[in-house]
Amino acid sequence: MKIERHFGLRIDDELLKKFRYVCEYEGRSANGQILYLIRRCVAEYEKENGKINLSQE
Repeated sequence: MKIERHFGLRIDDELLKKFRYVCEYEGRSANGQILYLIRRCVAEYEKENGKINLSQE
């Protein structure tokens, strides 16, 4: 079973409103957009630096 974790984030009101505008434009919820951006960030990192091996933690 996949474990999902809660992740809190502090963000100022103006930036949050702009972010939600972008989410609506992209057709994603705020949560979906954050997950999309995190996955893209990790993929770009792994493309440049190789796969992250979590068993080394």
